[in-house]
Amino acid sequence: MRHAAATLGSGNLRLAVMLPEGEDLNEWVAVNTVDFFNQINMLYGTITEFCTEESCAVMSAGPKYEYHWADGHTVKKPIKCSAPKYIDYLMTWAQDQLDDETLFPSKIGVPFPKNFLSMAKTILKRLFRVYAHIYHQHFPQVVQLGEEAHLNTSFKHFIFFVQEFSLIERRELAPLHELIEKLTAKEAR
Repeated sequence: MRHAAATLGSGNLRLAVMLPEGEDLNEWVAVNTVDFFNQINMLYGTITEFCTEESCAVMSAGPKYEYHWADGHTVKKPIKCSAPKYIDYLMTWAQDQLDDETLFPSKIGVPFPKNFLSMAKTILKRLFRVYAHIYHQHFPQVVQLGEEAHLNTSFKHFIFFVQEFSLIERRELAPLHELIEKLTAKEAR
């Protein structure tokens, strides 16, 4: 837990996630979702040599939480797979969603679809699972690489954001409940 407290001097992240005055909520959620996707992709990329088919035969976040992949299109029935395969499926699927102009319009004035927030919630819920996997299965390697402050700051920012806009159900956050309590305690609402 000592390493869990290490964060970068990042100011007040609770304030940083609040919707800026005059900003569109969907636009704010979209920009931040893309940012979190990029951060998680980068953070996971630093530990891929430790997350292998052999070491992580199941996508999990500790002994109580196991994740099976389904995207609703290509894979309709959830399948059990290794963590690297699950994360590859997830990142490819998320990138496809983020690149879909009908879902994440990049042009000013183009409206977001009615199901945008629902889709953003699904993306963020799945990205949380990558954080949960890293913390439960690979935190010693993160510390060894000296990246715990980066991981913790990214995760703390992510948690404040999803809490601010109620984007992930509390039960989905259960695998990292203790860490969330510790990281958010200092800056309680």
